This record gives sequence, C-alpha cells and structure tokens, in this order.
Amino acid sequence: MSRNVEHLLHLEPQEKVPTGVEGFELVTMGGLPKGRPTLLCGSSGSGKTLLSMEVAYRSAAVYDRTALLFTMEEPATEIVRNIKRMGWDTDPLVRSGKLIIIDLSPVPVPVQEAGSYDLEGLIAQVRHIVQDSGAETVVIDSVGSLFQQFADASTVRRELFRLIHVLRELQVTSIITAERLSEYGPISRYGVEEFVSDNIIVLRNVLRAEKVRRTIQVVKMRGDAHHTGEFPFTISRGGISILPLSARELTQPSSSKRVSIGNDRLDEMLGGGLFRDALAIVSGPTGAGKTLLAGIFAADGCSKGERVLMLAYEESRAQLLRNAQSWGMDFEKWESWDLLRVVCQYPEAMGLEDHLLMIQREIEAFKPTRLVIDSLSALERIGAVRYFREFVIGLTSYARQNELCTLFTSATPRLSGGDSITEAHISTITDAIILLRYVEIGADLRRGISVIKMRGSQHAKSIHEFAIDNRGMRIGEPFANVHNIILGMPRPGATPAFEGKQLAEVIEDWHDEHEWFEKAHKGGGDD
Repeated sequence: MSRNVEHLLHLEPQEKVPTGVEGFELVTMGGLPKGRPTLLCGSSGSGKTLLSMEVAYRSAAVYDRTALLFTMEEPATEIVRNIKRMGWDTDPLVRSGKLIIIDLSPVPVPVQEAGSYDLEGLIAQVRHIVQDSGAETVVIDSVGSLFQQFADASTVRRELFRLIHVLRELQVTSIITAERLSEYGPISRYGVEEFVSDNIIVLRNVLRAEKVRRTIQVVKMRGDAHHTGEFPFTISRGGISILPLSARELTQPSSSKRVSIGNDRLDEMLGGGLFRDALAIVSGPTGAGKTLLAGIFAADGCSKGERVLMLAYEESRAQLLRNAQSWGMDFEKWESWDLLRVVCQYPEAMGLEDHLLMIQREIEAFKPTRLVIDSLSALERIGAVRYFREFVIGLTSYARQNELCTLFTSATPRLSGGDSITEAHISTITDAIILLRYVEIGADLRRGISVIKMRGSQHAKSIHEFAIDNRGMRIGEPFANVHNIILGMPRPGATPAFEGKQLAEVIEDWHDEHEWFEKAHKGGGDD
C-alpha cells in the first residue's frame, strides 16, 4: 500500500469541544470543531469580541484548557476591564498562565503602504507562543485590523490562508473575528475571508421597530452537522445566552396526575382539573376575570405547600396584592413563607429574548411547581409576530422541560371576544383553553365561562354563568336558550342557523371544528 493512501486510513470523524457559552452547544450540535479555525463575523456592536472572549475565558476557567487571546483592536487593559465587567474572575487564570492575553493593538501612527506585505512576523509569534504555552484555544480579534489599510484583496486572501494553515497545523481550536459592513450583505468586509475558512459563524445586530435584536447563525461547519437558521441571543452580566428556540425537541415527559385549578366547579368542567405538566390559557376581554382566575390558581398551589412563580405585566405588585386581598387571598403571607414569588415587569422594559431569559433565571432560582403569567398578550406589542411566536415556543418548551403546571392569561381586543395574536400562536401548543366572555341578556351584562379544549381528557361543553364577589369566582349553571356567546354576539332564542339545535349541540359542533383546525394547521402558519 502506498504511503499516500496509508495515512488516510483509520481516520476518525472530527471531534467537537464544548465552549461553555449558554446555548452554543445546542446550536452547533456539540461546540467548536476541535483543532480547526472558525471565522466569527459580525457588524459593529453584534457581540463578536464578547463571544470570542467568553470562549477563551471559559476554556481556561471551566475546561482547564490553556487559552490565548490576541487582541488587535483594543488594548489588553480594556479587554481585561471588559471581561471583569461580566463578573468573570481572570486574575487567577492570568497568574497561572491558563489565560494569556497578547496585546497587538495598533499604535496610532500613519502607515504608508510600500512594496509587498505579509504576516510573517505575526505568524511566527503565534507559532512560538502556542508551542511554548501548550495552548489549546486561540482567539484572534480581529483579523480586519491587519488588512484595513491595504487594498489588495489577493494579498489579504494569501496571508489569511497562511495564518489559518498555521493554526490548523498547530491543531488548536481557534476563533478569528472579522467585521461585516451590513447585517445581510457579504459575509465579511473584504469578501475573501469566508473562502479560506472551514467554519463560519455570523452574528447580527438588527434594529426593527425601534427594538434591537441580536442573532447568531452557523453558516458553515465543514464536515460537521449543525442547526441552520438564526437564533436570538442576549447579553447580560455573566455573558452571552443563546436561545435556540426552534432547535428544541419535543422530548418532554408527560404526567397523568391532576392538580386543582382552585375552583371545584371549574375542575369538574376540566374533567378533574389540569394535568401536572399542563399548559393552560385563560382568554377573555378586559375585566372578565382573567387575573382573578390566575390568582385563584396561584393561591391553590400555595395553600398546598407548592411554590408558585407569578409574573405580572399589566399591574404593579401593590395593585396585585391589594386585589388578591380583596378576594381573600393573602399573597404577602405566602411570600413571607417563600411559597410565592411575584415579579412585576413593564413589557417595554426589555426585548422578548431578555424577558424569556429573565423568566428562565427566575424559574432556575425559585424552582416553582406552578407558573402564572398575567398577561401574555401584553408582550405582543413589543416585537414582530415572528419574534413573538419564537418567544412563545421558547417559553412553553422551557415550562414543559421543568414540568411546570402553567397558566397564561390573554386579553382579547373586543368585549364580545375575538381572537388575539396570542391565541393564534399558542392555542395549538396548549393543553387547555378556558374562555371568559361577557353575555348581554336584556339590559343585564353577565359573564360566561367555557372550556373549549382539554387535551387528553373529556370536558364540559356547555357555557356556564359565573359571578365575581368578595369570595372570588362563583360558577353557576349553564346558560339556557342563549346562542352565539362564543361565536359572536349572544342573543336569546333560536336563530335560523341553529334552528332545532340545543346550545350544547352548537358548542359541540364548534368544538369539533376547532380541533380539526388545530390538527390541520399544527406547526404551520405564516408571519
């Protein structure tokens, strides 16, 4: 067998090394390709330097791999300050030689291009330091600073190829950052960097409707599998958090245990209560009793010794506690017993990704068994429909993963009902839908409640009248001889469309149509 063929035998697939960046391993299906360079591109402010710094820091701090950080734009002193602002303790790593920062930032003097230009000096320095330190991770930030004063693209391509070849030869896992001029234009500034790179990751910083949204996309990972598409990420103290919403898998466990919603009559309508890991949505117009029902659900959990996390987006904490007290629910007592945590947040205070990350952090810290969000529809107005859909998917997936019994409220735009964006994008992934409606009969305005969906269980099909008083919610008997409560404006007596049918039959027909629509459109829909 020839020597040229023999060295190709018994080769193993390329291994990936974890980075420790939250969500990065899920998006890349394992991390960065071991011993290979990765080009990290992004416009100004997209997070290139921070992501590359975090990879270097966590490589040393978490995985005990020596990391080299070559900074070619910012002085090393600024790099260290930026790292410490994130709460990362670099001093022990720098002292021990686990994290080595090499300052190659330019001196502000005029440069005149004359003759040929190469990176021989830099390449020799990289080779020497890597071999001397035994580094396994190398970050070069940014390669653009080497070429910005030189116009010859062929020179850029040749020298960048030499640099990448040396990094590959040294078998170090490396990141080279490069600048982009636009979010959806050419991948790199000079248009040649991507052609000599095995792996390309793009960061974007998009401003839409006065909201900034950062995303990460794995464009190429030669010889390795990875998730495609853009994934949102957020930057906070502690580092970067990638939210791989569409990469989540439906592998969550399912429970057949029932829990009470807090009202015996409504439990009967639900067929025995909610399942332990159920996602339920309460939908209705303003003032119909959505927040009351959410409070009843939270109070039932606390009274049984369960921890409940309640997030309010429409009322202040003082208003929420006052209203609960008027219904006989002592939220302050349960807070003092560490059974209830109430978080009130103005929706516009942050973006959808930041809200999702905040909710996840609260769940991780408090470890509740029940989650209440009042109201989910308040978050609709702070992002595009597509982004809101991704937020809902991420939130519900995380709730299921943690086996939380979750209750959302959603406001409909009209007093007589009507769909909201929330209902359109969450109804197919919820286990239970409870509708609250106003019913006008004669000169009286009454309230009606109906369960139109209870996945995995039989439930009542009739629309019950209910009242709100100082004892909370009292559910009475079904309405008689009133039609179109759910489908339109309610009116007494028979109508030509429903001649000869009882109200229960009408609701049964509507319920069947709703389930058929869900099955036909599950997972679909346009922006």
